[in-house]
Amino acid sequence: MRTMLLGSWFLLALIIQTQALNPDFGPWVRPTHGEPWPYPEHRRVNKAYYLLRASTFQFNVVGETCDIVTDAVERYQAIILKEAKIAKIHSQGNGKSSSGNDTSKGTLTALNIHLGEPCEKDGNHWPHLQMSESYVLSINEMSTAAKLVADSVWGILRGLETFSQLISPAGDGSNLKIKCQTIHDSPKLRHRGLLLDTSRHYLPISDILLTLDAMSYNKLNVLHWHIVDDNSFPYQSSKYPNLSAKGAYHPSMVYTLNDIQKIVDYARLRGIRVMPEFDTPGHTRSWGLAYPELLTTCYDAEGKTTGKLGPMNPINPNVYEFLRHLFAEIVQVFPDQYVHLGGDEVPFSCWMSNPEINDYMKHRNMSKNYALLEGEYIAKLLQITDSLEANTIVWQEVFDNGVKMPNNTVVHVWTGNWAKELEGATKAGHSVLLSACWYLDHVAGGGDWKKFYRCDPMAFAGASNATHLMLGGEACMWGEYVDKNNVHSRIWPRASAAAERLWSTVKSDENIAAQRLEEHSCRMNRRGIPSQPPNGPGFCLT
Repeated sequence: MRTMLLGSWFLLALIIQTQALNPDFGPWVRPTHGEPWPYPEHRRVNKAYYLLRASTFQFNVVGETCDIVTDAVERYQAIILKEAKIAKIHSQGNGKSSSGNDTSKGTLTALNIHLGEPCEKDGNHWPHLQMSESYVLSINEMSTAAKLVADSVWGILRGLETFSQLISPAGDGSNLKIKCQTIHDSPKLRHRGLLLDTSRHYLPISDILLTLDAMSYNKLNVLHWHIVDDNSFPYQSSKYPNLSAKGAYHPSMVYTLNDIQKIVDYARLRGIRVMPEFDTPGHTRSWGLAYPELLTTCYDAEGKTTGKLGPMNPINPNVYEFLRHLFAEIVQVFPDQYVHLGGDEVPFSCWMSNPEINDYMKHRNMSKNYALLEGEYIAKLLQITDSLEANTIVWQEVFDNGVKMPNNTVVHVWTGNWAKELEGATKAGHSVLLSACWYLDHVAGGGDWKKFYRCDPMAFAGASNATHLMLGGEACMWGEYVDKNNVHSRIWPRASAAAERLWSTVKSDENIAAQRLEEHSCRMNRRGIPSQPPNGPGFCLT
């Protein structure tokens, strides 16, 4: 026992010494109270504040309304009631908190919501790339009712989220408080996404819905659904049901058309687009389990078949007829105006080994340039999607390989010198998305959110002349090492760092950002999102 005690004292002394030598190891980062994430474009705060009683506080819809507004009001009423319960726990043993020189203005009784335009203006009631998300939020010293004003329903959603984040415990056990302030806010970039990969590991629908909740808490507005890949084909096609019947991991691990409808409807109510990706001609091994004739037969050095299949066979005319029918279904199932066509990491070795492909290339004077063959494939696929009136996004290799694409094809940059990639694509007249610096599967250990926070999507030559072409970016959660057991804690709050870079024009000091993210991570925990600690030792009351 004495040896154990001496060992404990030695460990304590070592910890104290280490804290003195390494400040990052020391006391926890103290969270802020009532600070929004991502940070608004313009914010003016004063020292006065209101108390807020969750049980009597009202959301009053003054202007236009619809199901999106009604559903949002119900959600945020529940969030405020939950915050009040946590505030009661927060006050236990702490006594009444001091507000310093702050002045109480009494009790805030309501938030009046003014929606300027009908939810379904011009018949478009789905979130879209050009949607307005700007809003004005006022908590005025002269009125006991706060005011939220936005032209569009999407701005109302973003403003409600900000309002919910401004609330903090009053410290008296029964009330919340909110500082008087005025916020004029709008996003820096239009496309603020999160990629989910459901091929490498299947994700249950409940986890996708929870991800959508978390995205709304971070003002992310695009779920990039990388739904199929080499590993499995969980999309249940009505036209080609064998794709999932033979290509999914298990019959229980498929997404039916009803499942997808549930997900896109849930996302719509949160102002989130669901953009599907069906990656070809590579990453298609699972397609071949049902339709091996779509893929390329590989040969060995002696000209014998190896028994393996490579990428889509670009010289097979039946491939394009198949893709025409499949994508006709996809654009009906997914209401978003964009579809991601992939086009990355196409292994040319199988094409190189195939005598029929080599003969085809010889007769078309392609020499040994297999990038030209890929270009021909992509060009035909773009013709298909164009005929279906779908806007398209491709990974950067398609652009890098010199494929001739319409100017409205978006180039998605994910690797290499991303600043030069963005510069080159925008100079060529293409809109761009950035993901290269926001790969969530690249884990540096501990709270590595700062490496994501330091990435500025506008930091490329010519950016000032290409603001209309920089659409935004996405944090990517590839699925090799995540499933339902760890996907949420791997994403959050690390993706929150990317979310602020995509929304906010003002870059917060990293030390202050750390405090704000500490609060925001706990806030997500209270809302049922298992967000991991961002900054080391600390605690959340949930």
